[in-house]
Parts: sequence; C-alpha cells; structure tokens
Amino acid sequence: MKKIITAKKFTHFLLVMAMTVSTASVLPASAQDILKMSTTTSTENSGLLKFLLPAFEVDTKIKVQVIAVGSGKALELAKNGDVDVTLVHARDAEDQFVAAGYGVNRRDVMYNDFVVVGPEQDPAGVKKETDLLAALKRIIASQVRFISRGDNSGTDVMEQKYWKQLGDKPKATAYVSAGLGMGEVLTMAAEMQAYTLSDRATYAAYKAKTGLKIVLQSDKRMLNPYGIIAVNPQKYPDIHYAAAMKLINWITSDAGKKKIAEFRANGEQVFFPY
Repeated sequence: MKKIITAKKFTHFLLVMAMTVSTASVLPASAQDILKMSTTTSTENSGLLKFLLPAFEVDTKIKVQVIAVGSGKALELAKNGDVDVTLVHARDAEDQFVAAGYGVNRRDVMYNDFVVVGPEQDPAGVKKETDLLAALKRIIASQVRFISRGDNSGTDVMEQKYWKQLGDKPKATAYVSAGLGMGEVLTMAAEMQAYTLSDRATYAAYKAKTGLKIVLQSDKRMLNPYGIIAVNPQKYPDIHYAAAMKLINWITSDAGKKKIAEFRANGEQVFFPY
C-alpha cells in the first residue's frame, strides 16, 4: 500500500529539516576548524593567549580550543592524543616527548624568566642575595612558608630542580605543596605571607591583586623557554596535524613574533620571541 503523507506530517518534516539546516549553519565546516591545544597555565593566566589567538583565528579561520594545565599534564594530554598541539615550558620533558615519538616539529617560541616573590617585608632577607641557591637557603633558615605549585608543571619541575641542586628544602609545615595553577598559588602566597617561585608573566598579571614583591630575579638559572610541538600523526591519525602546523608556523612567523612582543601584562613586556 502506498504510504500517504498528511499535511500535518509534511509540515513537521519541513520544520525538522529547517532546524537541521539552521543547526548545521552554526557548526564548523569540518572538524579541522577546531584545533585543540594543551598549554601551561602561565600562557593563560597572563592573558597572552587571549591577546594572541584571535589574530591567528582571523588569519586562518581555525578556532583554537585551549586546555590550560601544568606543562606535565599538557604533555600527558598530547601523549594520549587528546589534543593536536602543545605549548609548554619544560625543555627536558619536551625533548623526551619528541624522542619517544609522540611529538614532531618542535619549535622554540619565546622565553621569559622565573622570579622568587614574597611579602613586601621580606622576612627571610632574600633581597640581600643575587644568587638563587643562596636565596633559597635564606628561606629555609627563616622557616617562613614556601608555597610550591606541586603539580608537575614546568615551574614545579624547575623548583624541584633548584632544591635538588641545593640539597635541601623547607621542612614540614614550612613547605606547602598546593597542587594548583600559578595564579592560585600566587593568591595563596599572598594570603599566607609566603614565598613562591613564579614565571614573570603570571606574576605581572597578579601583582596588583596580591601585593607580592619580586625578591630575587636575573639569576641565569631562572631562564624560562617555551616550545610548541605538534602531536605525531603517525601515532594518532585522527589528530588535526595540518591545523597544528598552521599554528606552529604562524606563532613562529614574523607576524606571530610581533604579536608576542607587543603583549603587555600591566604595561610590562613579559614574553620575548626567539
């Protein structure tokens, strides 16, 4: 028997089709239009990505979905194929990531530096030192609290490296492992009148909120380089490798470098392109 479509059913069919077309019009033309990037919290907390990525998105019509975590977690997400590209500051871990075959086409992007920050009164007398390890010794001796990221971020990895070089670290309640991002740790350090290690960019963004002061800077061991890496498409064929390479090429191009150099946190240049 021939199926009869009533006027009511036909109207419903047209309505469903119209909704489908309307929905399709707001979705990306293809999955390639969404690029997933894992990155360290410093690029997010400082405001750099909000300044940088819109220009890339306008130039390429690619929307970047940012997952901001510590560098260790950012690389883990990339290792699992959960993102297409990663922008981090943990050079040893980056090299291991590439050597293990998880990442390709690593490029240097920019650098800033770490700073030791603390209460304006500087109860440990850190400002008397110019050497990082000597400054950390003063913090240990003073028993003033030190707040650690404790999250396997690039900052946390560098901090642990410094304690290892020193052969000592604050004891018991004088050492707080927060397991938090840089902005939250700066806020905690302010509340507890404690010291912490911060990247300069996030500190600059939070300086007015926290009232913390830089008590040590410019030690050559405190250089903080950033690299960008595409996830290896041979490991994960479904990742958006072409879009990842567009971001890598753009952020390391003259246009990308110019934007990085133009960014200011509280009026201060805090990232320097390579």
